[in-house]
Amino acid sequence: MTANQYENPLISRYSSAEMSGIWSPQTKFSTWRRLWVALAEAERELGLDISAAQIAELREAVDDIDFAAARRHEETLRHDVMAHVHAYGDRCPTARGIIHLGATSCYVTDNTDLLLLRDSLELIRARLVLTIDQLAKFAAEYRDVACLGFTHLQPAQPTTVGKRATLWCYDLVLDLAEIQHRLNTLRFRGVKGTTGTQATFLQLFDGDHAKVETLDKLVAEKMGFETTYAVTGQTYSRKIDAQVLAVLSGIGQSAHKAGSDLRLLQSRKELEEPFGKQQIGSSAMAYKRNPMRAERMCGLARYAISLTSSADNTLATQWMERTLDDSANRRLSLPQSFLAIDAALILYRNVADGLVVYPQVIAKHVAEELPFLATEEILMAGVRAGGDRQDLHESVRVHSQAAAQQVKEHGQSNDLIARLKGDPAFANVDLDGALDVNKYIGRAPEQVDAFISEVIEPIRTRYAEDLDRSAGEVRV
Repeated sequence: MTANQYENPLISRYSSAEMSGIWSPQTKFSTWRRLWVALAEAERELGLDISAAQIAELREAVDDIDFAAARRHEETLRHDVMAHVHAYGDRCPTARGIIHLGATSCYVTDNTDLLLLRDSLELIRARLVLTIDQLAKFAAEYRDVACLGFTHLQPAQPTTVGKRATLWCYDLVLDLAEIQHRLNTLRFRGVKGTTGTQATFLQLFDGDHAKVETLDKLVAEKMGFETTYAVTGQTYSRKIDAQVLAVLSGIGQSAHKAGSDLRLLQSRKELEEPFGKQQIGSSAMAYKRNPMRAERMCGLARYAISLTSSADNTLATQWMERTLDDSANRRLSLPQSFLAIDAALILYRNVADGLVVYPQVIAKHVAEELPFLATEEILMAGVRAGGDRQDLHESVRVHSQAAAQQVKEHGQSNDLIARLKGDPAFANVDLDGALDVNKYIGRAPEQVDAFISEVIEPIRTRYAEDLDRSAGEVRV
């Protein structure tokens, strides 16, 4: 790549080297060769005239790919699979005649995509587990730090910083379950032939159906799959792609929701994402500390969400046993969906790991709204002290509107409590005690504890290897 050519920022700026490596040409075409080796091995085991020396020659050259030669062949043949068949044959002359024996192009292209999907899903699962773990640690640390809750983006009954973090975390827990389901149900296309009927393989084995069935199973096992899809056309059903991209979109939705919340909370100065000592927030406004990581996370997530329509429409427009208008689209949408979500989760974990909380600012915001939020408690206390509920309600309403007018029209502080203290109807009510925010957070701290115990700890146990896994290069 040179400076005068477009460079994909998903690779050059955002995603990990590990995810980029999964979708690299080297991995893709080495996997094609591994599939050709597995096919030849299985065919030999079932009696076809293929020698051990030919297979050894193929196996030795799996990673030794002459990409320039493959490009030259493709310029002439106008067919990428056959170009690589010829390039492989050039490298393995004694095995040339048995490469791709009985197979159609989708034997290597589709089966390779399924292997790449599996590896990518496993990497995304690891990133999810790491992010879930980090958010849970944050939630535990701030389990009882009271803050304003918001409904309709208006101040509402208080919650805690930790409880809000569990909401972000639980979305990812639900995504993790979907990722695991996709991994559990992912199958191999197998050895199915040109239109999925296995007709060519039946000819190769002289009409022996049992051998054709065994060939399908043998190749799948050699490539690490226990089962194959029950039926296919020339391709595996493109519904699989749509389902996988839907899961990635779901993670994007979760990341975008949390990222949006974080951006709003940073605008209120209640918390901040990590910020480097020499980081510049704005080229013009030197004082600024913009939420660039959360913003980037949202941007990447939104891109991944948008790609689901490509997979949906590809499935919807496949004709009969297959049509090739899926090819160019899938070369873009599949890897880029994974690269975008990989990058978003790297950012998400980094942000969760370095969140800075400002309890005094949070307490100040709570104090500004708490008199309004405490009015129901004050009303009930007035009734318990012998007052008439309806008369007290009217007094609270009048005083609340007057206090709100002071705040909104004159920029003054909320003086509702002072007004109520001057009202004889509330003379026997402990108005200062009513301003204890811990009276209004309900079971938020206990809910955090239960969430970690009942939801997070089983995940930490089940996915201990993912927690220990090196998740590749991290760029934030």
